[in-house]
Amino acid sequence: MKWFPIHSWTRRLAAVASVVSLALPCAAAAQAERFPDRPITLVVGFSAGGSNDIVARAIAQPLGRVLGVPVVVENRVGAAGMIGTAHVAKADPDGYTLMVASASPVVVSPHTQARMAYDAKQDFAAISLVGITPEALAMHPKFPAQTLAELIALAKGREITLASSGSGGLPHLAIELFKSAAPGTKIVHVPYKGAAPAVADTLAGHVDGVVVDLPAVYNHILGGRLQGIALANDARSEFLPDLPTSVEQGLPRFVAVNWIGLLAPAGTPQPIIDKIHTALLAVMKQPEVRQTLAQSAVQVPVSESPAAFQQFLNDEYDKWGEVVKVSGAKAGD
Repeated sequence: MKWFPIHSWTRRLAAVASVVSLALPCAAAAQAERFPDRPITLVVGFSAGGSNDIVARAIAQPLGRVLGVPVVVENRVGAAGMIGTAHVAKADPDGYTLMVASASPVVVSPHTQARMAYDAKQDFAAISLVGITPEALAMHPKFPAQTLAELIALAKGREITLASSGSGGLPHLAIELFKSAAPGTKIVHVPYKGAAPAVADTLAGHVDGVVVDLPAVYNHILGGRLQGIALANDARSEFLPDLPTSVEQGLPRFVAVNWIGLLAPAGTPQPIIDKIHTALLAVMKQPEVRQTLAQSAVQVPVSESPAAFQQFLNDEYDKWGEVVKVSGAKAGD
C-alpha cells in the first residue's frame, strides 16, 4: 500500500472541502429554481376553528394558485400547539413543510414549559406575518355579569371558570394576567386541546367563560350566543366596535394580542424563503382573502421581508419572556 505524507492528505482534504463548499450554493440555487414541484403542507398545531386554522385555510388555495402546486392544511393538535411545531422543526428544510405559527408555541411556551422538544429561536426560519388578533374574554349568555367590573366583583365571592385553548399558551397567559390584574378573584383556568372545544364547552355552559383569540368567538358574540366582556387590548376592534377593551375598563395590565405567521424549518434555502414570501405578498393583497379573514375578525398585516418578521419574533420572544417572569405563569397552572 502506498502511503502519503500527512501534509499531502491535508491538501487533498482541503481541496475536497473547497469543491464541496463551491457546490453547495449551486445545489441550493438549483433547488430553489425547481421549487415548488410538489404539494406544500401548512401544519397547524391547533384544532379546526381556531385562528391558526382559519388563516391557514384562507391562504392555502390562493397560495397554491400563485405557486402552481397544491397547498394542503394538516392539523397536528396538542400541547398548546407544540406538537405540530415540533414536527415542523424536525421536517426537511426544503420549503414543503411550513408552520402556520402563533405566539403560544413560539414565544410563550418556551418560557412557561420546563422542557421543550424544539428550540424556538434556532429551529425555524421566518417567512412572514399574516394575521393579528387580540385575545377576547367571552362568557355564557346567562352569566350574571356584563362588564369586567361586574365579573371581578362576582369572582371575589365565588369561583369563575375560564377556558383556554391549552395549558401554557397565550390564552392561558392572558388568564393569568387577568388574575394578577384583579387580585382576590377566584378565577379557575380550564385548559382544552384547542380553541374549538374550549368555545364549545362555554356555549354548552360547562364552563363560565373563555379567553381565546377573537376569531374563535367573533361570530358567537355577534350572534348573541356568547356575551363579550372585554377585548384584551388598548384599542377596540374594527370588527366588534361595541366590545370595550380591558384598558378602558380599568385593567391596563390585561393586554394580550396574538399573531399568526408562516415559519419554515431552519436551514431552508433563502431563495425558497424569499419565493414563498413573495407569493404571500400577492396572496394577502387579494380581496377575497382579505374579506375571508375580515369575516373572522383577523387583521391582515404582512412583513416587508423575512428579516423584518424575524426581528418581530425576537422582540415578541423577549416581551413575553418578561411577562411570564413577572406573572409567574407556568404550564399546568
